[in-house]
Amino acid sequence: MKKIEFNKKFDCVICLDGEPPDAEVFNLLENIPILAADGAAFYLDKMGLTPHKIIGDLDTFSKKCTTIDSFSTDQIVHISDQETNDFEKVLKYAIENNYNNCLILGINGGEFEHSLNNWSVLIRYSNYLNLCVLTKKRYSFLVNENICIKLIPGEIISLIPQPVVTLSTKNLVWELQNESLSLGFREGARNCAKHEDIYINIHFGNLLLCIEERLPYYPSFSKYFT
Repeated sequence: MKKIEFNKKFDCVICLDGEPPDAEVFNLLENIPILAADGAAFYLDKMGLTPHKIIGDLDTFSKKCTTIDSFSTDQIVHISDQETNDFEKVLKYAIENNYNNCLILGINGGEFEHSLNNWSVLIRYSNYLNLCVLTKKRYSFLVNENICIKLIPGEIISLIPQPVVTLSTKNLVWELQNESLSLGFREGARNCAKHEDIYINIHFGNLLLCIEERLPYYPSFSKYFT
């Protein structure tokens, strides 16, 4: 069993061109490099923030850059590949540059299919990187093994199958005992912690675990024996 701890800061912040985060989020992420996916550079600029790199096919950036003079050429990483979206391009850059623990901002917003596609990319690349999404003061990250996680009693926890998971839980208000969750059939949203130590045993599949944020710290997995 692995224990999830929150005691190390993220390696980088990946900003997508969706719904911008609240400006105060960045006050908690000081000195952590920001990787902006294409048009995300512009809401960062409006917040007075300078991304470490601007990455993507730059279709949005190219349309607006004539009115923005605060970006230098060494900030820009142009990847013209049309087989991947800008989120995937940034994740590939993160892998190539040894950013392993990444906070994702702006994953939702815009056209609905963009959000769904970003979700798919998130699940795929969670096999290679430690990815954590922040939306509305909530963390979401992939879990595919047995874990113990310390929560606040009464904290809302959601267990979203990706796309199918069989699992057992301990110390939730609504326990699951060797039960299956499946997208389009049964999900595990909005459960509640009744103890600070929550145990989740994955018998088959993956789930997206959603809890309250722990900025600026990421969910790190360490060996743990019960």
